[in-house]
This record gives sequence, structure tokens and C-alpha cells, in this order.
Amino acid sequence: MVTGDIALRPMGERAVLAEVADLASVLTLHAALAADVPDGIDDLVPAARTVLVVFDPRRITPAAVRTWITSRAGRTPDAIAPGSLVEVPVRYDGADLHSTAEILGIPVSDLVARHAGVEWTVAFTGFAPGFAYLVSAAWPYDVPRLAEPRTRVPAGAVGLAGGFSGAYPRETPGGWRLIGTTDAVLFDPDAATPVLLPPQARVRFVPEPGRIAAAREDPAGIAREGRGAREGTPVAHPGSGGLPGSGGADAAAVSSPPGISSAAKTSADLGTDAGAGADAGAGADAAAAAAADADAGAAPVAVPAPTASAEPIAVPAPTASADPSRPALRVLVAGVFTTVQDLGRPGRAALGVSRSGALDRAALRIGNRLLGNDEGAAALEIVMGGFTARAETDTWVCVTGGLAEIGVDGRPVSAYASQRVPAGAEVHIGPVTAGLRAYLAVRGGVVAPAALGSRARDVLAGLGPDPVRAGDVLSVGTTASAIPVLDVFPWSVPGPLIEVPIAAGPRADRFAPEALGTLGAAMWTVSSHADRVGVRLDGPELVRARHDELPSEGMRPGAIQVPPHGRPVVLLADGPVTGGYPVIAVVTDAAIDALGQARPGDRVRFRGV
Repeated sequence: MVTGDIALRPMGERAVLAEVADLASVLTLHAALAADVPDGIDDLVPAARTVLVVFDPRRITPAAVRTWITSRAGRTPDAIAPGSLVEVPVRYDGADLHSTAEILGIPVSDLVARHAGVEWTVAFTGFAPGFAYLVSAAWPYDVPRLAEPRTRVPAGAVGLAGGFSGAYPRETPGGWRLIGTTDAVLFDPDAATPVLLPPQARVRFVPEPGRIAAAREDPAGIAREGRGAREGTPVAHPGSGGLPGSGGADAAAVSSPPGISSAAKTSADLGTDAGAGADAGAGADAAAAAAADADAGAAPVAVPAPTASAEPIAVPAPTASADPSRPALRVLVAGVFTTVQDLGRPGRAALGVSRSGALDRAALRIGNRLLGNDEGAAALEIVMGGFTARAETDTWVCVTGGLAEIGVDGRPVSAYASQRVPAGAEVHIGPVTAGLRAYLAVRGGVVAPAALGSRARDVLAGLGPDPVRAGDVLSVGTTASAIPVLDVFPWSVPGPLIEVPIAAGPRADRFAPEALGTLGAAMWTVSSHADRVGVRLDGPELVRARHDELPSEGMRPGAIQVPPHGRPVVLLADGPVTGGYPVIAVVTDAAIDALGQARPGDRVRFRGV
């Protein structure tokens, strides 16, 4: 659907991708949308040339969403409020500093002076939590990415790619050219303001270590102390703090407010910006569009740089963490890969943070309900089974998800039923023989450190509690209600053939006419490249009609990306919030859980394009 200068493209049944001409138009559209957000809009995700509008179809219809976007697109906001000014200390010692200067045909001293001499603006965030894409109208260079991305880029590395500059908040793979290093804490999930460089923030790189400065709206210029109110963190401003709302049906009990997000890619087949470098072409738009706003805001106030020794503040947990917890289970055998999961942290795309949470949300919810827990309480997600724990005190548990033999103190018991485990007795989950993931819910919910309002482990971002190991003692909190009395709870075994309904994707026009038919007609096989980030499927090639680079845009769990090799990759809960491979279709929200149980060798058939 094209209306005026805006094209509206479907991103499944819960999102619309609004495409405009360039980054300047993105910023204008995003500001206009954020100024008047109707109920039912859960997220706005600006990128290089698009704004992804995520909505809850139970609260607002797709037609109403499109009408709202087109009505706001015709308006120009009075002004886009400039963000706070952050001065980031940098040592210009990057591994690619000299080679980058040589590529650009300028002396190293000129490269340093130009990079430090311009004011940058955070256009959007993505790739990793707290990774900001910085642009400046005064930056004249389009810097090519590395031909072979590094497998490890250290936290704090400052780099250049295309027309962007940025700094890596944590160690990740990366294909940007590294010119310096900063000691600034770019992302701290324990802080009240986790991201140092939010969208619209203005940034100056200061070629000396040990200083960060922030322009503050506080007329007294009083510096806040502690990691909970990070010194040097930009103050809140319109457009960077997210949208009001609950985050939709997947929100945790204490959900994070929906946010504003970005454009990037994750590693390997998922097309990470830092790894694959598929943002080519976006740099020219970014450099032309970003306004410097050099005169806006108060003068910067120098404050000490954050240090690792600062004390963290308490973070709200997704269940009643204020209530006392008690030890419940001691892990004897942790299995192949066991993590704590709840319903995740939706609405955090502004920080580059994925939804995360249980891949089989229905299994988690049912297990919790059968124990009288809140349905979003944290539980264990156990890949392939093979898990044993001993009860520290009398404990009630419920196992759901994939098919496995379950025993309590050597006695076989049923799945999808509450089971009492006496103190000293062991609960054992055998190998999962159908499906992939078993869920062990515990009455009271697993209590573990929360990050951004959720106890879920995000394997891509490294957020949440560490994977469970033998010797760990799991504590539980208080319960929401009594254990329901049921004779039996009906459930089914995940099968080797998964029927997956899909909805329209935004980039089907980038493929050959027969590609959609191939997607629906083929019998796909789950490859060995399957984890919490995404599932790659083996089968026929989905032929592209266009091979030019696609500027990165907002992604959703269920998005079916197609990398250059032509085989589809379905993003799951820990997938990146943005990506640069074209999305041919999107798995419906109700069907994503089934893919969370898909194991290598299982067959997948898409239907309903």
C-alpha cells in the first residue's frame, strides 16, 4: 500500500512497516507518530528508511493502524526536540585507524580531528543492546566495512561503517573498522537508565580518557549518583523513552514500557550489521539527513565516568520479588542447556533488546497455571532433557513441553500435572524424545536476578541469569493462588511435521514470482543451525529478483529472513530487533511456539500465504 510518499508494508499480523525516502523522513514520521499514540500501539522502531509499527490486534485493527500512520504522515511536527549532549572519552588506538585513514586518503591526524570535531546524533539503535548508530551532516565519509568480519570485537571499541560511527557495548563479532576505544559504560541493565546513548542523543567524542559529560535539563546541574541514575547518562526526552502500554500479551508480570528501536543484523545467517555488513547504501541517507543542532541544549556538565565498582540498584522482578524466597531445588544434573525463562522483556527494542523469554510460551503458561503461579512466573527451559534436581524442602513442580519420562524419587509421574517432591527426593526429566524443550515450573516461581524487568536469559544479548549448572540452588517466591484441582489436563505431543501458518512479509517483492509458491509448497527440514535466536531450514532456494543491499529495518519474532544462500531463517525470541536480509513472510504469533519445539531433522510446512 502506497500513500503519497509513504509505503505501508505488512510485517505479519501484528506489525506494519512504514517505508519513506530517507533517514530525515524517518525522523519526521517517527516524531509525528510518537506525538499521538493510540491505544493498541506497542512499539515504534525507526531505522534507516523505515518505521516498524507494532500493534496488538486485540486492541486496534490493522486498518485503524494504517489509517493512523497515513494521517500522521501528512503532518510535520513543530520541532523534533534535540536530545541531551553526551561527551564520550575515546583513545584513538583502534586496530584499523591507520588503514582507514589510508582508504580515505587523509592523514591519521585529520581522521581523528574530523571524528572528534563533529557532533553526532543517535539516529537509531540496534544490533546489540545499547549499540547506537551515530550520524552527522558534517561527516563526509562513507567507510567500507571489513571484507572479513572479526569474530571478536572488544567492548568499548569505537568504529566506522558506511556513514555511521558507533561504539560496541559488549564483546561481539563485528565488521566495522575500529579506530578507537572508550571506557564509557554504554549499556548497564542494572541502571535506571540502561543506555548511555539513546535515540536522538547528541554525541561528541573527546580524545582523552576518563571524562563523560552530559547536558542536563536540571537547572541546578546536580549530578545523580550510582548506577541506578548513571552519571553521564542523557536525561529523558521525547521520543527516547518508549510508548505507554503493557507490551501486549507476552509482557511479563512487571513489563517494561514499549520502546523505540533500530536497524541491524545478527551474526552468520541472521545477517549481523557488525558481522555481515549489509547496511551498505544507508550511509548517504544518514549523513544527509542528520541535523547537527549544535546550539540546542544546555552546556555540558563534566561528571566522573561510570566505574565498574558502583553499586547496582534493585531492579523490579517479574514476580513478587519483594516477598521472601526460599531454597527449593538443588541441581544435580543440568542437562545440555538449561536456562531460566519467563515471558521476556517485550517493548525494549529501543535498547536493542529482544523480547526473549520462553520459546514455548504456552508450555510455560500452562505449567505455571497448574501450580497456582502467575502465568508469567519464571521456570526452567531444558533443552533435550536429561535434568535432575533434589528438593531442599517440600516442593511442587510441573513439567510441560516436549515429551520425556518424568520421575519423582524413582516413581514415574505424568507431565502436565502438579507433582509434590518431598524434601530430599529427586525429580528427574529424561531425554526429550518428541519436541526439543521441556519446562520445569516450580510452585512460587523461580527467583533469579532480573534484568530490565525480566528473569529471562537472552543468549544473543547476554542478559539475564547465567545458564543453570550442576550445584546451583534454585529459590522460589510466593504463589498467586491455590493449586487447581484437575483430574487430567489435555495435552499433545509435538510431532515431527510442523504445520506453520504464515502471514505476508514486507519484502516479498524482492523475490522471484515463484518464490512465495516455493515457500508454501516445499517440505522444509530443520537444520542443525537452530537455537533460541533462530531456526535455519534446509530445502529449495528462494530465488531473489533483486540482489542490491537492503538498509536494515525492524524485525519481529517469526520473521522469515532469506540470506544470500536462499534458505529461510525464522527468527525466534532471542533474535535481533533489526535485520538487513529481506523478510518474505512472517510466522503468525500463535505458531511461533511450535517452532520452539522443532528439533534438527523435523519437517516444516508453511501454509496460508
